[in-house]
Amino acid sequence: MSVLQTVKTLGQQVWLDNLSRSLIQSGELAQWLAQGVCGVTSNPAIFQKAFAQDARYADDVARLKQQPMSAKQRYEELAVFDVQAACDVCLPEYERSGGVSGLVSLEVAPDLADKADATVAEAKRLFAAVNRANLMIKVPATDAGLIALTELVAEGIHVNLTLLFSRQQVMRAYFAYCAGLSRRLDKGLPICGIQTVASFFLSRIDTALDSTLPEHLQGKIAIALAKTAYRDWQAFFGGADFAAFGVQNAAPMRLLWASTGTKNPAYSDVLYVENLIGEHTVNTVPDATLAAFVDHGIAASTLTKNSDEAQDVLTELADLGIDAEALALRLQQDGLALFVKAFDDLLKPLA
Repeated sequence: MSVLQTVKTLGQQVWLDNLSRSLIQSGELAQWLAQGVCGVTSNPAIFQKAFAQDARYADDVARLKQQPMSAKQRYEELAVFDVQAACDVCLPEYERSGGVSGLVSLEVAPDLADKADATVAEAKRLFAAVNRANLMIKVPATDAGLIALTELVAEGIHVNLTLLFSRQQVMRAYFAYCAGLSRRLDKGLPICGIQTVASFFLSRIDTALDSTLPEHLQGKIAIALAKTAYRDWQAFFGGADFAAFGVQNAAPMRLLWASTGTKNPAYSDVLYVENLIGEHTVNTVPDATLAAFVDHGIAASTLTKNSDEAQDVLTELADLGIDAEALALRLQQDGLALFVKAFDDLLKPLA
């Protein structure tokens, strides 16, 4: 059994945080799935890198630039084709798991992050264009994104809510998800089978804080936040707020660990993978981190270990006068700005 398959038996899915035409057409994605990878995530930065570095796009880009289309329309034709192909590769996993695994994420345009109606409209349009049961629409967790989450769940669309950086932000996601389930029930529609994840970003938190912290706290804040967020998840989805939906077989909104590539070379290159393995969670990892984990990672149930110590770390952080929620909002805004820039950069060669 591979280390990835062991993680799977421990109740966590590992998804690949990368997507390109070469990855699919070379058979590499299928090979990762055979080893235990359970899904795929993408974002504007990933597509920007793929379009710039993967020669397999050249002919299609040349063809599309002869068509009377906008740069965004050309991007979407390329991205939809790739996501459809990735969904097809992941479909056996999706079917074997009863629709819980084998999902592929495609993000709405990041410049819509503060426009709820436009986000919903684009998400529905992309969902129809890809036309695959195992597609997840990725939506930033802004105020408008939370409104969109509710509406998309009511429509029965799988959602990856992204750019979450705090426990409070995640709790708001849970309530928005439940509001969508309620709206769907009001329409007399079933609520089973809708998959949602709350993507909690990790390494960016430590990168932002480490230089301001005493040495004994450096590299520990993100994992402490993740462990305590998981305790919140257990309480919420095991409690009264979700009980009425659970009896109708609604799936809980799972926590997904994102930004799991270690940015500080002084830390283990599998820091955000080994320490956060637990039931009903997802970890999406970039290629290098995935290869490192397969090479020398240890698969063990770690997410619920030392959770009291994790709370002590956060208490000490607060005692230092650091406002975790203010930091989370800043990191979310910074993350959106990076995605907007990446989206602009990928569109320029398609204009």
